Amino acid sequence: MADPYTNDLIHESSPYLLQHAHNPVQWKPWKPEVLEEAVASNRLLLISIGYASCHWCHVMEQECFEDSEVAEVMNAHFINIKVDREERPDIDQVYMTALQVMTGQGGWPLNIVALPDGRPVWGGTYLSKDRWTGTLWQIRDLYEQEPRKLQEYATRLEQGLQRMESIVPKHDISPFSDSQIRQAVSRWRSGFDYEYGGPDRAPKFMMPGNIAFLLDYASVAGDKALMQYVELTLTKMAYGGIYDQVGGGFSRYSTDRKWHVPHFEKMLYDNGQLVSLYANAYAATGSKLYKTVVFETLEFVRRELTGDDGAFYSSLDADSTDPEGRLREGAYYTWKEEELKTLLGDDFPLFAAYYNINGYGLWEEDRYVLIRSAPDREIAARNHIEEGLLSGKLNSWKHLLLDYREQRPRPRLDDKILTSWNALMLKGYTDAYKVFGERSFLEAALKNARFILEKQYDGNGRLFRNHKGGKSSINAFLEDYAAVTDAFIALHEATLDEQWLQVSRALTDYVFTHFHDPRSHMFFFTSDLDAALIARSVERQDNVIPSSNSIMAGNLFVLSRHFDDEKYGKTASLMLQQMLDDIQSHPSFHANWLSLMLYHTSGFREVVISGPEAAAYAKILNSHYLPLKTVTGTSERSGLPLLRQRYHEDSTVIYLCKNNTCTLPTGILKEVVKNLKGYE
Repeated sequence: MADPYTNDLIHESSPYLLQHAHNPVQWKPWKPEVLEEAVASNRLLLISIGYASCHWCHVMEQECFEDSEVAEVMNAHFINIKVDREERPDIDQVYMTALQVMTGQGGWPLNIVALPDGRPVWGGTYLSKDRWTGTLWQIRDLYEQEPRKLQEYATRLEQGLQRMESIVPKHDISPFSDSQIRQAVSRWRSGFDYEYGGPDRAPKFMMPGNIAFLLDYASVAGDKALMQYVELTLTKMAYGGIYDQVGGGFSRYSTDRKWHVPHFEKMLYDNGQLVSLYANAYAATGSKLYKTVVFETLEFVRRELTGDDGAFYSSLDADSTDPEGRLREGAYYTWKEEELKTLLGDDFPLFAAYYNINGYGLWEEDRYVLIRSAPDREIAARNHIEEGLLSGKLNSWKHLLLDYREQRPRPRLDDKILTSWNALMLKGYTDAYKVFGERSFLEAALKNARFILEKQYDGNGRLFRNHKGGKSSINAFLEDYAAVTDAFIALHEATLDEQWLQVSRALTDYVFTHFHDPRSHMFFFTSDLDAALIARSVERQDNVIPSSNSIMAGNLFVLSRHFDDEKYGKTASLMLQQMLDDIQSHPSFHANWLSLMLYHTSGFREVVISGPEAAAYAKILNSHYLPLKTVTGTSERSGLPLLRQRYHEDSTVIYLCKNNTCTLPTGILKEVVKNLKGYE
């Protein structure tokens, strides 16, 4: 006899789906045969979308999906489908957009009731048991008694979703201008928090792409006030509880203005991008704090999110078991005052001053989230201790608390491997290597890149999205192709290995074949080889991860320089042209597009290094903060357009190129750096 508390998810690899595999709800995965079953039986679909580290997903599971009475209603009247949004962002995008149209808001868990053909008729997020069952009965009754009403509503909603994804193409490529960027940034400034950095609201997401653009623009434009705001934001984030002061790495977002209390899950995609951001910010400013953040975050990733094969895992849960045996958000990361006094002994008063074990650092009940509010030199002066001695104590405290914390029940690990998120972390390691020259950073980047090539790439341009238990089963999405291409371009700049450019070109050509919309000049999120959903989305708006189209457009711009490819360059310009109105209206949601506009308007250069010391020259050059350039080079003959006929056997020289025109070669690296810092 089959176990009544085991459902079809038991055969899946996603940790999130496996979390629900023993619910009394007869969950099924999203598969063609399941959808065909719904049509054949004329039963409504109940589609529930979440992810492994989602706190409210766990709450709803406990209150609803583990309840036999709720399961009885769901099993009797619906075909119930569970979706891991991280594995299937295409499904999540479509139904999240539908939810936002229906209710004006979104979030996870994302619960959708749809007709048997997949068209949504109701949506919601977390609901208590009574509200959930009451809603399901109402929808069931309406479907049985007045199905035409639901059919008509589904048709109108489907048409609306398809209109939202359509783009009226612009064919005129007028020149982009500095004034367009200035106007967008001026509009954006009104939403700045000048006390704690970031946006002037709560909750606060870190939005690394936004800060990266503002850092570049402040440097290029010589905007000192904007640079002060960028540094304020980076510093306050690093001081906040959103940054793990003991073990390194960032949580997903802050629930308050001062970056104090995080939503405690740690996501790979945040930490990958933030490593890149803080590494570049260190190169721009020389801040020791930013260097510490990079090294500690990469140590966290190595320790907790890296497999033996060099692949990176997806996330750590927000919840873990507290000393009373309850599953509780933040239990692993928070501290009681008496606990700290016992651990630290005579050092507790100084520790309490440094990390605000006081009213400023108190979270809830008697628990503290460690948060800083002042630089080391100020704390040292205030407490009459030498700064060097304080630094030594800090290291000792962190090791002590980390060792103690690791004895606690650990947050659950989502150990699935996602290609785009791995690429973001790969680029983080690469950018950190460029700035700091740490060989271990490059080794981690190369190991991950080899994993992608060997496990996620078929050698002919096609990628897979996921990997778990030795299997890769889902076709990659535009996000995966865009992020891997971007990371491989960065890896070429760090190593001068031509392989990474050639794979980038193969991926890009595959994207043109299977994702490109020639009418709008944009790229669909899904391949034309994938089964159709109710709408084929075109992701344009930047979020915590920049939109796949904005990353792709930036790749095309850079690759057009490396390969002298007019199609790449023209497509990048046309894509940006389509986005101008949106960029001006909502600049904070289009920061990565603004970065591309900066390339167009502020003198982007190709740096070409040729000769026996090319790699050494590239390493020095990459350590400088020079945002408007790409680097290539060779220590042997090459057929790449930028390197062709520029090989020097006996000396190492550098060419500075712009729009296919290069200066005379020079062997003086300081002159090149000075020229590039002029932002001409």
